[in-house]
Formats: sequence, structure tokens, C-alpha cells
Amino acid sequence: MPDAERAPVLRKSRAPGRAGGIQNMEHKKLYIETYGCQMNVNDSEVIVSIMTSEAGYERTENIGEADLILANTCSVRDNAEQRIWGRIDQFNIQRRRRRGVLVGIVGCMAERLKNELLESGKVDIVAGPDTYRRLPELVSAASPDSPQMDVLLSRDETYADITPVRLDKNGVSAYISIMRGCNNVCSYCVVPYTRGAERSRDAFSIVREACRLHSEGYKEVSLLGQNVDSYLWKDAASGEEYNFARLLGMVSDISPELRIRFSTSNPQDISDEVLYMMAERSNICHHIHLPVQSGSNAMLEKMRRKYTREWYLERVAKIREIMPDCGLTTDVIAGFCGETPQDHQDTLSLFEEVVFDSAFMFHYSERPGTLAARKYPDDVPLEVKTERLNEIIALQGRMSAQSYAAQVGKVHRVLVEGPSKRNPDDLCGRAGNYMMCVFPGGGHKAGDYVDVKVVSATQATLICELA
Repeated sequence: MPDAERAPVLRKSRAPGRAGGIQNMEHKKLYIETYGCQMNVNDSEVIVSIMTSEAGYERTENIGEADLILANTCSVRDNAEQRIWGRIDQFNIQRRRRRGVLVGIVGCMAERLKNELLESGKVDIVAGPDTYRRLPELVSAASPDSPQMDVLLSRDETYADITPVRLDKNGVSAYISIMRGCNNVCSYCVVPYTRGAERSRDAFSIVREACRLHSEGYKEVSLLGQNVDSYLWKDAASGEEYNFARLLGMVSDISPELRIRFSTSNPQDISDEVLYMMAERSNICHHIHLPVQSGSNAMLEKMRRKYTREWYLERVAKIREIMPDCGLTTDVIAGFCGETPQDHQDTLSLFEEVVFDSAFMFHYSERPGTLAARKYPDDVPLEVKTERLNEIIALQGRMSAQSYAAQVGKVHRVLVEGPSKRNPDDLCGRAGNYMMCVFPGGGHKAGDYVDVKVVSATQATLICELA
């Protein structure tokens, strides 16, 4: 949809009997639930900032007192959408009980389902990922008899000038979005259709946000994008270009005490320049999330991943050559269209060769509107998908145990996140390689850097002592 066009506001009659809008404008409260990736968490922080600063709302964690209930949604997998439909039914209990309560669906599911959400009669506001600035206007105009929708995708919206309201609990780690959208159009993925074309945010606005977080006491920032390695911003005033490696260096320069993470990397784009920058700067964490999706070249081609198994393994080898201690995690899809037993074996063998620290593992879920849904039959039976996924999960469990056991005897600098869930006398935090460490408190607190020595390991946790 061209930027010059505004998505029409849908007005649909409903049964009379409920007054529209919120009558008490002095005590409006916003309740928001977030589903999906880290990008959605950061988007929720942007939404709360807009609604509190521009519309006078106060955020609440008690849905029973909210005047406006929002769900920031994900469409990557069908089960995520089904869960949100279930939550919409719960939200409507509040609409029925309390006069004037409005329900809104924002984010990727809003972009994908559009009219279907409004036509359900259960939603008052539908707003896509690029229309959050209009939320105050949409909410003000919305009523049970006049639901509002804006799902315009933008070519330049990055929310660079919005100061997010941080929703984290510990004040230690924060997300910074550096880019939005995606140009890769992998055949299975809805992101290009729900988040639009790729665009990079002003590098200096990113640095300013990181500086502000550091001044507020945050010790770690995570730079977010669908594909951070393709970050490229050009300064209109100077004509200079800023790629991801340069941006990493700029954020790293803020303070040696500010730790930097990033995700997600694309195997086709991650450069040696980025790897050398990571190796050079001690406050850039040695961890890369590098989704592989399949170990089969035939599947990778059908997925439109734009790299081969051999390319992926070369990137892994280069990462480990430059940073032998670098943590490596991945995503994988079992049972993609036409996947044969040999394709599946290729994935298993790649996992055995790489030995990932951990992985996000799913069976294929067809998403309407994607290239795969239009072009390829979803022809792997569910029971076969499930069997293959379980094999991958079991193998990754063994690989994780191997990877974590290899850390025994090593010393890591850990950023304390807070008390351990199992034992409040212990603390927990992640090492630079993203492995979770548990260790005695020793008088330390959240936000402290602590050196710990690994004494034992499970397949998901390093058990440590203070070094």
C-alpha cells in the first residue's frame, strides 16, 4: 500500500446498548499484553510511551481496572494467533462487565487479519505495527458502534523520536530497535507482509537512546532487528553511511560498563567486519543467534534462505576462528513442504557438526498469504512433522549438555539479573555467551558484574561459584 494512502477507517454497526468511548478522562488506565519476539516487547514500550504522554493514560497490570485493553500480537505461527483469539474472549468479559471498556489488537496479527478482527464484534481498535502514533486518535474515536482500524505500512517509520517506557522489572537490560521490516521474503514467513519493507533507524538516535539508558542505570542493551546485519543508514547531512559494524562500535564506545547484545543475524549477511568488531570490544557479548532453519540445501532453496548449508558452516567456522568462545544459538523448522527423510537427516547432521548451545525448534506451520502457502503443498503429515521435531529436540538436548559441560572450569563475567527461581539465596545472570549461570549471592545484587567459575552444568544452566 503506498505511503500516501491511508487505510480506511472501518465503521461497522453493532447492537445498541453500550455507550462508546471512555467517559472519565481523568483516570484512564491501559492494560497491555505482549506476544511474540523481543521486537514486540520493544513495540509495547513504544505504545505505552505514546499512550501515556499523548493520551493521558496510566499503565496498569490489573486488567480489571483497565479502560483500554491492548494485545500486541504475533502471527509467525498459527498457535500464537489461536492463543490470542482465546485472550480476546477473556478481554470481552471485561467489556461486558464494565461500560466503556475498549479492546484493541495491535501488531502483526492486526496487520494480517484486519477486517476479520473487527467483524468478530469483539474488538474496537485494530492497529498495524507502523500506526502506533495514531493510537490516541483511534482510541478517542472508537466505540462499540464505531470500531477503528489503521493498518498502513510505512516505508520510513522507525519511531526513532519516541522514548519507550521500559516495562522490564529489574532495570538491568533494555531493548533498542535499530530497524524495522524485512526484505528477505523467505517463503514461509509472514514478517514482510505484517511489518513491511526494511528500513534502518538514524544511528545517532540509537546512540542517544543507549546513552540515556546507561545514565538511568541500565547495564545492558540489546539491539533488535529482523536482520541486524543488513542495518544501513545514510546521514543525509554528511552523506556518510553507517553499517551494523560501525553502529556496534558507536554503542560500544558509550561505556565499557555497558554491555551490548544483538539479534537477529542472517547467515547470508553477517560479515567478518562485525565479527572482528565483536572480538575487539570486550563489552560486546560473544553470542550470535544465527537461524539455520534447515540443514538441507533443497529445503533452504525452497525456503528462499539465500545461502547454502556449506555457506552456513563456513560462517560458523569463521565465527569460531575469530571468537573461539562465542556462544551460538539457532532456529530450525521441521517438516517444511516436501521435506524428505534425507532432508531431515541433513538437518540432524548439521546440528551434530555445529553443536549449538541451544535452539528454538518448531514444526512447519503454514501461514496464509506467504509464498509457501501459495506455491507449495503442506504435504508432510503432522505426525511425521512431530516425530522429526522430537528427534531434533532430543539431539539438541544432547548437544546442549555437551556444550554446557565444556564450560566447566572456565571463568565468566556475569551480569546479575536477580535471585535464582529455585533458590532465592542464589543469584542468576547470563555470561557473555548467553549461557545462564547460577551462583551464591555473596552480597551482590541485580545490575552487578560478577566473575564466576563454572563447577558443573546441566543442559541449560551453568552451576558456578564466585571466582
